[in-house]
Amino acid sequence: MQVTSSVREPLITGGKTLKDVTQDISRHVETKPNMQWLLAFLVSVGALGLGFVALAATLWEGIGMWGLNKTVGWAWDITNFVWWVGIGHAGTLISAVLLLFRQKWRMAINRAAEAMTIFAVICAAMFPVIHMGRPWLGAYWALPLPNTFGSLWVNFNSPLLWDVFAISTYFSVSLVFWYIGLIPDFATIRDRATGIRKTIYGALSFGWDGAAKTWSRYESVALILAGLATPLVLSVHTIVSFDFATSVIPGWHTTIFPPYFVAGAIFSGFAMVLTLMIVTRKVYKLEDYITIGHIELMNIVIIITGSIVGIAYITEFFIAWYSGVAAEQYAFINRMFGPYWWAYWSMMTCNVISPQLFWFKKIRTSIVATFLLSLVVNIGMWFERFVIIVTSLHRDYLPSSWVMFYPTWADVGVYFFTFGLFFTLFFLFAKFFPVINMAEVKSIVKSSSEKVTK
Repeated sequence: MQVTSSVREPLITGGKTLKDVTQDISRHVETKPNMQWLLAFLVSVGALGLGFVALAATLWEGIGMWGLNKTVGWAWDITNFVWWVGIGHAGTLISAVLLLFRQKWRMAINRAAEAMTIFAVICAAMFPVIHMGRPWLGAYWALPLPNTFGSLWVNFNSPLLWDVFAISTYFSVSLVFWYIGLIPDFATIRDRATGIRKTIYGALSFGWDGAAKTWSRYESVALILAGLATPLVLSVHTIVSFDFATSVIPGWHTTIFPPYFVAGAIFSGFAMVLTLMIVTRKVYKLEDYITIGHIELMNIVIIITGSIVGIAYITEFFIAWYSGVAAEQYAFINRMFGPYWWAYWSMMTCNVISPQLFWFKKIRTSIVATFLLSLVVNIGMWFERFVIIVTSLHRDYLPSSWVMFYPTWADVGVYFFTFGLFFTLFFLFAKFFPVINMAEVKSIVKSSSEKVTK
C-alpha cells in the first residue's frame, strides 16, 4: 500500500495517470527527433570527429605527442581517467544505494544516471589503454591470462592491476543493473510498436510478459544487484585512490585518499547528473517527472559531499604540517603558492566555496543557478585531479629535475574525443531508450495524483 506524507510535495506533479506516464515517456522513443536533439547530436558527433584526429595521431605517432616528460610521467591523461571514473559514481549511488534505502525520489532520475555511469566508465577506460602507447600489442597484459612466455604474470600487488579488476567489475554490474531495469519498459514500447520496431523492442524485452511471477523475479534480481553494486560505490574510487596513496611521493602518500576520493566522486557524479537532467527535462518537457524537488534533493547531496571534500583539503594540510616531513610540507605549500597556484585556487573556489551557495533555498531551487553551479563543480573536480597529480610530480626531491607540464593539442584533443563520445552515446540513449523508468514511476504516480486532486 502506497502512503504519501500530507506535508511533502508529490514526487510526480501535474496529476498524471498511468496512461499519461506511458505516453509522455514513450513519445520521445516513438516519434522523430526534434530539432534541439538533432543540433545537440550533431555537435557531439562533431566533437567526436575532431577529437578522433587527436586520438588517431596519438596512436600513430605514440604518446610522445602528449606533454609528458621525464619528471611528470602522469598528467592530463590520468587526470581525465580519474575524473571520468568519478563522474560515473552517482549512477550506482542513485540506482543501488537509494534503492536499498527505499528512496522513491530516485525513480525519475535513476535510468539516466545509470546510463551516464556506463558511458563515463567507457570514457575513463580509454585513457589507461591509450597510455600503453601501442595497446594492440600489449593491452591484454593487464589481464591475468596464461601465456606462452614462461612464468610471466601481472603484479597482483600493484594498485594499477586492482584498477583493472575494480573498473571491469563496476562496468559489468552497472551494465546488467541498467539493462534489467530497461526490460519492462522495452516491453511497453514493444506492445505499442509495429513492424520492425516491434521486432527490435521485442528482442530487447526478452519475452517479458508482465506476470506476477515475472515481476517478483525482477524485483528480487534488482535487490540482489543493488546489494552487489553498493560495495562498489566505496571500493572503485578507493582502489583508484590507491594508485596514488600507496606511493611514497609527497602529496600522494596519505591515508585520507580513499574516503576523500569517494566523496569527491559522488560530488562530481551528482553534478553531472544535474547537468544532464536539467537539459533533458527541458528538451523532452519532463518537468512533471523531474521536478524542482528532485533537483533540490540532489543539491543537498552536493552540499554534503562538497563539505566533506572541503574538510579533506584542510585535513591534508594539517597532516602535512603535523608530520614534520619537510618534503610533504613543501608539496602542499607549492600547491598553494607555486607555479600552479591558479589551478589550486580554482579547485578551492569551485569545490569548496561554490557548493555552499546551495544552503540558500532560492539558489537550491533555481534551475539556472543549479545548472551553472553543476558545471562549476565539475570544472573544480577536474582541477582537483590535475592539482593532485601534476603539482605532486613536477617538483620532486631533486631540484635539477623540476619541470613544468604543458598540455599539447593531442592531450586536449583526446579529452575532447571522450566528451564527444560521452554525449553522443547519451543522446542516442535518450532517443532510442526511455529516459525515465516508466515501470517504477507508475508505482508512485497514483498517490501523487491523489494528493494533487485533494
